[in-house]
Amino acid sequence: MKRLVFILVILAVIAAGVVEWAMAAWDAPGLPAPEGSQTIVLIMPGSGTHAVTQMLEAKGVIKSGLMFEANLRARRLAGKVKAGEYAIASHASMAVIAGILVEGKSIQHKFTAAEGLTSEMIWKLAQADPALTGDAGPAPQEGSLLPETYLFTRGETRGHLLDKMAQAQKVFLDQQWPKRAEGLPFHMEREAVILASIVEKETALPEERRHIAAVFINRLKIGMRLQTDPTVIYGLTKGYPLGRGIRQSELERATPYNTYVIAGLPPGPICNPGKDSIAAVLNPQQSDDLFFVATGQGGHAFTSSISQQARNVAAYRAFERRNEHSDQASSTRQIEVTPQDTMITVLDPTLPKLPPVAGRKKGASRHR
Repeated sequence: MKRLVFILVILAVIAAGVVEWAMAAWDAPGLPAPEGSQTIVLIMPGSGTHAVTQMLEAKGVIKSGLMFEANLRARRLAGKVKAGEYAIASHASMAVIAGILVEGKSIQHKFTAAEGLTSEMIWKLAQADPALTGDAGPAPQEGSLLPETYLFTRGETRGHLLDKMAQAQKVFLDQQWPKRAEGLPFHMEREAVILASIVEKETALPEERRHIAAVFINRLKIGMRLQTDPTVIYGLTKGYPLGRGIRQSELERATPYNTYVIAGLPPGPICNPGKDSIAAVLNPQQSDDLFFVATGQGGHAFTSSISQQARNVAAYRAFERRNEHSDQASSTRQIEVTPQDTMITVLDPTLPKLPPVAGRKKGASRHR
């Protein structure tokens, strides 16, 4: 009897020692990362606890999968490990690793869609992103997405991300539409997005957007054609760069989007405008201006007078001539100056005469 008691005591002491050792090992610094400062592990949905612990051991994240699994089960954490992609820091303890897996602290990937991209361009970016899954489906309707940086975890579907971008635009429009200025020459959110897409392509300067929006809104109010290059380009290439200046024949070509030919807004957006351009159209700057032209220094000169516009155009062309041999100018400009550019285009016999506009990059507008 005494011998049995002695054996039981010895076993209890050993068990207590094992428990204490396991507790200490749980919080002790772990293994160094095999490479770099962290190890990336991916836990697929439906993975069992044993499979997860064996994978972590194989990756060199933990020393003993059995010990890690035993601790998870003893602490009632085994059923709480979440699928996801995780970054495990070098020397992370088992306690830290378990906390990451249980809390689901997955790596956040970024998907950035720049303002001014077409829906097809954004769709192609989504199709090419290796962290997304599934087919993106058909390209979304032009102008229906809100360009921003979106966070997602590996495995999110491409279709879901594009739906998230469309929903983000809807939420933003629903917030901003009731705050719009009075007297705007459009009555539907869709029309605001169309005009905002033009503003987006006309300038890269946030401080100019409300002023450019005012010019186009003033033109719409009095029936002047918008005469904006990006609409011509969209009618020719669906928004992809021409790689050259716009030809006079293209300015005169009748496409549904060519605002040198059609009156009012084009039938749809020409890109996906950002928040600032949408806000600018809904609350434009107070201005009587009807024209603007690039200054050659990144911004535009605005005026309500056709005679002052002619002087602004002359100043810009003089700037072009001074810099026509500059490497910087040739690498940043897409303007093709032709003899026809000196002509005056008549919009309508009852309206002021406007100079025509050649192709240009965003923020490098010719004369309006």
